[in-house]
Parts: sequence; C-alpha cells; structure tokens
Amino acid sequence: MPVPAEAARGLVSEVYGQVAGEMRIVVPPALLHSPSPDVLAAYWAICREPLTPAGVAGRTVKEAVAAAVAVATICPYCADMHTVGLYELSGERDAEAIAQDRPAEIGDDRLRGIVEWARSAHLADGPPLPAGVSAAERAELVGVVVGFHYLSRMVNVFLSSFLLPPGLGPRSRRRLKQGLSRVLRPTVRGEHPAGLANGLLAPAARRPDAGWAAGNPVIADATARAYRTFESAGARSLDPEVRRLVLARLDRWDGEDTGLSTRWCEDLIDGLAPPLRPAARLALLTALASYQVGAEVVEEFRERHPADGTLIDVTAWASFAAARRIGIRHDRAAAVPASPIRGE
Repeated sequence: MPVPAEAARGLVSEVYGQVAGEMRIVVPPALLHSPSPDVLAAYWAICREPLTPAGVAGRTVKEAVAAAVAVATICPYCADMHTVGLYELSGERDAEAIAQDRPAEIGDDRLRGIVEWARSAHLADGPPLPAGVSAAERAELVGVVVGFHYLSRMVNVFLSSFLLPPGLGPRSRRRLKQGLSRVLRPTVRGEHPAGLANGLLAPAARRPDAGWAAGNPVIADATARAYRTFESAGARSLDPEVRRLVLARLDRWDGEDTGLSTRWCEDLIDGLAPPLRPAARLALLTALASYQVGAEVVEEFRERHPADGTLIDVTAWASFAAARRIGIRHDRAAAVPASPIRGE
C-alpha cells in the first residue's frame, strides 16, 4: 500500500515534500514508489533532473519527448499527463499530434525531428538525434527518454490506464486538457533549480554505462545515484538467476514489440525452478511488455513475496534495466559496450 502523505516519515517525507513543492500535490507516480523509500528517491532523481529544470533544451521540448516516450510505451496515463503540459507550452496542435502519434503534423521542424527521435529511441535502428544537438542538450534529452521509459513501465503496472476519463469524446477531452493545462501553468513554466533531488541519495561514482549524461554534471550525478539504488533494489529482492535471465533477454532486445502473446515469456521462465517463475514473469513483462502486466501476474508474485517494498523493488529494477539499455543505445562513448549488460 502506498504511504499516505500525512503518514510519511524520513526519506519518504523528504521526497514527498519536493514533489508537492514542484507539482502542487504528491502525484500518484510518487505514491506508488513509497513502499521502497530509496527507490522512491531514485525515481524522483532520474525523472526530475532531466525534465524539470529548463536547462538547455527547454521545458517544451522535454515535455514533448516525455509524451513521445509515453506513446511508444503504450502508457495512456503518461501521454495524457505530458500532453496536458504541452497544451500550455506549445499549444493544442502539437500536443495532439504527439498524443495521436502523428508527429509529421508538428509545425516546428526541429521539434518534429526530436519527437520523431524520441518516439523510436528504444529501437536499435531508430533515427539519430537531429544534427546540431549539443552535448548538454543531448544529456537532457536522453535523460528524459531514460527516465520516462523507466516511469512509464511502472505506471503501466500500478496505475489506471487513463489520467482522463476514458469515455470522453474528442472535443470534451480537449476542453478538459485546456483547463488542466492552466492549472499546471505554475509547474511547467516555473523556475526549478537543478540538482534538488540528488541530495536525497548517497553519492555514487559516475557510470560508464551512462556516458550520454556527461554533458550535464547534475544529470550525470542523478543518474549515478539512481542507477546504484535500482541495482541494490534488484540485488536484495530478486534471485540472481532471475536477474541474469532478464538481462540476457535484454541483451537480445532490439526494442521490438513482443506482440499480444506472452508465450515468449513463458518459454523463457520454463527452465527455472517453479518458486522463481512468478518473479521472473513479473520482471520480464515489466521490462519488455509492461502494459501486459495484469493483476494475476502481480497476485501470483505476492503469494510468495507479500511485502509491498519487494514488489516495488522488483518492478523498479526491471523497468530500470530496460531503460538503461535504451540509454546505452544513445551513448557515443567508445568505452561503453553496446552489449551485453552485466555487473549486477
């Protein structure tokens, strides 16, 4: 069960304070992470630091990237959230072009190119970032892609599929988005200092698998602290054999959709001992097909692992493992191998 804001203590209270200070409420994605306090802080660092400070890229471009990732990961909740912000920042036309997966309709050439890149950033053969993107801007944009490929998986597993009522017609949806965008104006247009979330986690050495962040020291620091936290969560809550299985499958993942059937997952876990299979099923589906994690998958896992914190640890580690793989695809540092990922 999530920790209510009024009952939060310690690290959970600190994170909630930052979230509410910037977003006016403790948003559901923060609440869902709360049973595992260090993972909650890692989520906030890996999502806040690339997105919220205006930086070089600007909030409009970064919100558009986050919305494009939501479309790619089939996360309607996240797509609604970030396109509402875009109603305020860039207008209805661009927001709906992204929400409806029609980036060709975006008027600005540069924004269109960045959105098209973000929409396919998880694919091994996806387009590169547009020419002229600086190292500092690249750190921000790849950081948003990594952070929101992580978050959209967690949202797909734990939250309702829709932020807005699903029965609304197109005109009513747009009117509601326009109204909500005015409420979000202080959040998306406000000043947000860089590095606020970093102090919530212990310092960590810079990551050779996140060289894409080198152009922004604050994002590089947030990534190092968060990555170490996610790895620790996996180590304490997942059997090493399950982690190896998930990482081996991600080594062969080119970003492709796994399709409607989950037979691929069942085939992979078939060689595991029966007690390990529920955790492996949950982790594999979270990493590669989070929109297919149903209540039965979670319930089967909880029969063997009833603690709320363990559930968050496992899904966060799996979401992170997939997001990290995507980051490596956009890392031009020669010292970083594209495959395999190891060392957990």
